[in-house]
Amino acid sequence: MIKYIPIIEFPFLIVMVLIRSAMLRRHGIKALVFGVTDKTDFFLVPVILFFIYGLLASIFGWPFPAILIKPFWTNGLILNILATVICSIALIWFFLTLKVFGKSFRVGIDENTKEKLITSGTFAISRNPIFIAFIAFFLGVFLAYSNLSTLIFIILLTIIVHRQIINEEKFLKKHYGKEYEEYCKKVRRYI
Repeated sequence: MIKYIPIIEFPFLIVMVLIRSAMLRRHGIKALVFGVTDKTDFFLVPVILFFIYGLLASIFGWPFPAILIKPFWTNGLILNILATVICSIALIWFFLTLKVFGKSFRVGIDENTKEKLITSGTFAISRNPIFIAFIAFFLGVFLAYSNLSTLIFIILLTIIVHRQIINEEKFLKKHYGKEYEEYCKKVRRYI
């Protein structure tokens, strides 16, 4: 049963984003701007669908190439507990980051933002705490479901996230100028 906890926790990531977006919409802020600045952001959608289907195929025996869902190793209780702990900590980190973000939260780059630069809370530890939460969460999922499809997903997700971070850094440098440059000197990109 513990092996399924990361899968049960996965929808919480999505629900938290949707709730925060709805809350911001009430304040007249459009938080979901994914793909507005760069249409190649939508490359992430088929990657996520591949991951979700591959994961469900490995759990429920759905049609999928066996080589992609064959486990690398047999998971014991300790590994499943570790996977669950990592996913749970990532969810808590994600929640705390959303809270610190306040009205500045966006999915994608909002070139029209007038919000101040956030540098406190989880942003005092990492310039990209939301992305750290995503990567950590899916590393936990990989530990619980170690197969080629989850490994491919982690690799692709990391590449896509890094690309997004670089794009956001360019925007933030242009938008916040010296304030952002000083922040970069104090806080690392990742951890």
